[in-house]
Amino acid sequence: MVKLSVIVPFYNVQQYAPDTLKSLRANARDDFEFILVDDCSRDETPDILARAERELPGAVYVRHEKNGGLATARNTGIDKARGEYLTFLDGDDWLAPGYYPQLLAAIEDLGVDFVRTDHVQCTARARSIHRVPHGRRGVVLRPRDIILPADRSTSVDYAYAWAGVYHRRLVDRGLLHFTDGLRTAEDRPWIWKLHREAESMAVVGLLGVFYRRGVASSLTQIGDVRQLDFIRAFDQVITETAADPDASKLLPKAVRTYCAIISHHLGSIERFEPQVARKLKSMSAGALRRMPQDVLDEALDSMDVQRATRLRRLRRRPAAAGVAA
Repeated sequence: MVKLSVIVPFYNVQQYAPDTLKSLRANARDDFEFILVDDCSRDETPDILARAERELPGAVYVRHEKNGGLATARNTGIDKARGEYLTFLDGDDWLAPGYYPQLLAAIEDLGVDFVRTDHVQCTARARSIHRVPHGRRGVVLRPRDIILPADRSTSVDYAYAWAGVYHRRLVDRGLLHFTDGLRTAEDRPWIWKLHREAESMAVVGLLGVFYRRGVASSLTQIGDVRQLDFIRAFDQVITETAADPDASKLLPKAVRTYCAIISHHLGSIERFEPQVARKLKSMSAGALRRMPQDVLDEALDSMDVQRATRLRRLRRRPAAAGVAA
């Protein structure tokens, strides 16, 4: 039986894929499988992965004939996975040797639905440790109990899918798949759903994932229309949270986070193509009007003056006809 399935989407990462695959080899075990999903790359990535299928123990190579984005590629991997546990890695990141056996041991010892871990962020030659924003380590927690408070960073704000490991029962309950087709912020509805609906989790202090920031081909570095999928992602967070039995408690956190993300994008609007910048403003204005207005008022009152003023001004802006998230 396969104990752990590792799902790794790749898209035009020929420069980084060899390091990623080398680190997977340093984590291989007879009961591990590595599902390598090529999302219709146009560089040498498919050739690199075809070789890896022959040379990397446990490798399973899948190629998309059409580019679908990270969420869709991860879903392909989930559907192929046979493991009792599942985890993720991005095709331009890498692992410390022996990290996955330690991660697997942690979730088996704790017996929880999922485990979240810290990671190392790598920007050029700089390294910095980023920790799950929750202090209690190695203890079983109820995920919905650590969504709040609304005005501080919590576990739902640490949305990286690859920073953890997940039991197969989450797949069976429909909690591990991503919203198909989301090009950015795909982790946000996913992490909120896990925290609202999973029964148990834990945070552990393992450091083994090296997350590469500042990659030129990364969507976070590209100011095109795909970036605007964050609106669809957060609309989903708001809609699903509003249907939760604890909506009155949880919505202030969801709305405040959505507002902070909108403000962040407006604050760096010069990186967007002009047409996309106009669409960002219009779609964001529409998003503010779709939020529960009483909750939005409270969120704006609690924010700093600069962000609150920016969002209130946007809230008064007419939404363009026919523009939807």
